[in-house]
Amino acid sequence: MNAREKVIKNDIIPAQIRAGRALVGLTQDDLASASGLPKRTIARIELAEVNPRQSTIDAIRTALENAGVEFIAENGGGAGVRLRKGQ
Repeated sequence: MNAREKVIKNDIIPAQIRAGRALVGLTQDDLASASGLPKRTIARIELAEVNPRQSTIDAIRTALENAGVEFIAENGGGAGVRLRKGQ
């Protein structure tokens, strides 16, 4: 994991957010709408330019989970995302 992929709060890394969006076909605009956050905030988090508040990460996580994304924690095989079964 390089510096740009540092772990942010709640063990989510920027790549998981980008991958989760791609997995369910959401744009940054879509995620911004679903999470109630500004698009610029989403972009800056995905680029690892900021250390977001826990409430911001919670909003992103909830929006992506509601869209069918499951977050896979770092467990020796690397952090990741997958589609929830039945999606």
